[in-house]
Amino acid sequence: MKSFFQSALLMGCVLGTALAQAQKPKKTVVPASLPEFQMKLEQPAAHVRFLAADEMLGRRTGEITNNVAARYIAEQYRLLGLKPVSGQTDYLQPVSLESVKPGKDGFLFFGTDTLKVKQNFIVLSGEPTTFTNTPVVFAAYGNENDYQGLDVKGKIVVAQFGSADAKSPMEGFESIERKTKLAVEHGALALIEVLPPQLPWVTVANYFGKESVRVKSSNAEQNKLPHIWLGGPSAKGFNRDQVKQITGKTASMTVKPLRAYNVAAVLEGSDPTLKSEYVILSAHFDHVGTGKLGGGPYTEADSIFNGTRDNAMGTAAVLEAAQTLSKVKPKRSILFLNFTGEELGLLGSKYYAEHPLIPLKDCVYNLNNDGAGYNDTTLVTVIGLERTGTQTQIETAAKAFGLKVNADPAPEQGLFDRSDNVSFAAKGIPAPTFTPGFTKFDASLFKFYHQVADNPETISYTYLLKFCQTYAYAARLIANMPQRPQWVKGDKYEAAGNQLYSK
Repeated sequence: MKSFFQSALLMGCVLGTALAQAQKPKKTVVPASLPEFQMKLEQPAAHVRFLAADEMLGRRTGEITNNVAARYIAEQYRLLGLKPVSGQTDYLQPVSLESVKPGKDGFLFFGTDTLKVKQNFIVLSGEPTTFTNTPVVFAAYGNENDYQGLDVKGKIVVAQFGSADAKSPMEGFESIERKTKLAVEHGALALIEVLPPQLPWVTVANYFGKESVRVKSSNAEQNKLPHIWLGGPSAKGFNRDQVKQITGKTASMTVKPLRAYNVAAVLEGSDPTLKSEYVILSAHFDHVGTGKLGGGPYTEADSIFNGTRDNAMGTAAVLEAAQTLSKVKPKRSILFLNFTGEELGLLGSKYYAEHPLIPLKDCVYNLNNDGAGYNDTTLVTVIGLERTGTQTQIETAAKAFGLKVNADPAPEQGLFDRSDNVSFAAKGIPAPTFTPGFTKFDASLFKFYHQVADNPETISYTYLLKFCQTYAYAARLIANMPQRPQWVKGDKYEAAGNQLYSK
């Protein structure tokens, strides 16, 4: 018989061993039975090879191959047994776009100065309008508060480009429609924005003064009001001391409607309560087309901007998520969205955000998929990783497939506000963008980004598979979260989220 001391010692050892075992970190259990872990390379590869094929001619919005891509995506959803959104007869959402070709016959003059189209100003929108000694009112930046105390009815409003606290020119480029709407609401006859000297006028005029595509406004008065950008040397003297009245005529514009579509499909969630909330999985499927329209160098031998990385990869990831999630449903419902017109100014997602097929207040999250390419196949990059409370889920998904996650490595680029996710973020929906892994903007990215070399033969299909698996699994983990994702406190879109979800 053991002594009391020996028994106590033995008991202590046993308890110590048990305690040590209990304190050991649990091993990560990989749910290998889930469909994401059974994904085969052939399917995402087939999506990429079709969408980025030479025969698709760069999938430019407004051209037939863009609509072919939309139909291809729609039929993939049909094959999976997904449904169109309730009330829709098809997976395609028509997007009201129009092509605009500026005229060359406009002029403006004040005092002894004469301004000419393209050389001094461009007309962004509006019907041809004649001015005869029309009074001018200066309204700071032309934002809402800048109209306080001003009578602009029947007058030309002159405003500075962008806003006082703008962090990049992108904010000025993205405020065109909003500023036009404000000018109309206050009764202005026209709106002239004066661009700052640091924006090279020739570059701006050549880009924004060419034929373009835009969302057709449903506001007839807004369609009529001339919105003018003025820049170059003439902008320096365009101030309240020298400009009291303007005489002239804005250039005529040729406008024609375009056929374009977003694609939408729904997977109902498995949880009786949480299925009333929707997670949006999105990617744009358009690219920039061929030849001069592509915006980059090309040759007679190859003039097709295939858009493999941007964004056939992202589209394939959404389609693969649809396949895996439909086999084993997550708790929340999923809204799969594919957008046209991203390359022309986020047109498809902006249109959807203003014409949602499911109320936006029912949509608790958007995991957008877009990117310029990759230079690190050990990573996925998430723009806005720390901003929406889903970092743990995304990192868990990446780790399951041998990848790491990095946050935005190039904040100076303003990437969060340059993809379709911002159309939802601006409405208040937490919305990061999931991209192929990159550590910086370097030559390896620009070798393919918006280049004719970006064809399907140039990507790593082994990485494509991991990328798609990670995206689909992250979507599942987020859709199964007990609490809905939320903006972190103090985020620039937090107030919009509070407003959206308080309705």
